[in-house]
Amino acid sequence: MLIHDHFQNFKRYNIPKAQLIIADIPYNVGIDAYGSNPSWYIDGDNKKGQSERAGKEFFDTDKDFRPAEYMHFCSQLMRPEPKEKGKAPAMLIFCAFDQQMYLIELAKKYGINNYINLVFRKNFSAQVLKANMRIVGNAEYGLVLYRDKLPKFNNGGKMVFNIIDVERDNESPKIHPTQKSIKLLRYLINIFTDEGEVVIDPVAGSGSSVVAALQMNRRAFGFEIKRNFFDLANEWVKEVESQGNLLNNLFNKNKIEKQEKMRLEI
Repeated sequence: MLIHDHFQNFKRYNIPKAQLIIADIPYNVGIDAYGSNPSWYIDGDNKKGQSERAGKEFFDTDKDFRPAEYMHFCSQLMRPEPKEKGKAPAMLIFCAFDQQMYLIELAKKYGINNYINLVFRKNFSAQVLKANMRIVGNAEYGLVLYRDKLPKFNNGGKMVFNIIDVERDNESPKIHPTQKSIKLLRYLINIFTDEGEVVIDPVAGSGSSVVAALQMNRRAFGFEIKRNFFDLANEWVKEVESQGNLLNNLFNKNKIEKQEKMRLEI
């Protein structure tokens, strides 16, 4: 489910409380938005010169993002901490390195007092404009924010390291310039939520987090204000939902046939 609206208007939709709120928030990089993206150049080749995206913003709403309102939303939509251990909700934010301390302090104002920092390590780098540097960035950053109790961890008894390797995503349609790997999102959603639980993305973009949650048998809700991204994301979500329905129908059909066969044998 994707909502063509801003998360600030969440009250009108009566959305259930989430075990995980996950979002890749705007970094406010302005006119250098494509500076780490091959599309800055024509056909991604710097020998061909700059493309129409050079010196451009990703979208005009980037600078309108209000972190305090985002934190208020998260504090309202994260479900209350249960009495039992191992079920507590969390918020996961992809963010710029220099946004981390600001977000940690801001979260505390809304009762979200604890954090775990994350590093997402890639074996590739898109920083084409910095190709002449000796050290080129291949990492992205994030935070797990939670109130008091440690969040849900489906780790199978294994340690979860805060440096997470990111696999390339070659299976998803490319909808959004900052789209995250569907494989990474499935991994994170599996760790921090149980099947049937609610996952919310307040800035859904491509809808990849919603798709990942649906594929992991979670209930998913996403907000996306930009019409073009919403339309493409919603199309992707509906396709995944229809595939899920086909699989469920096939499973139920096989189950019924098996039960009928057993009945006849008796």
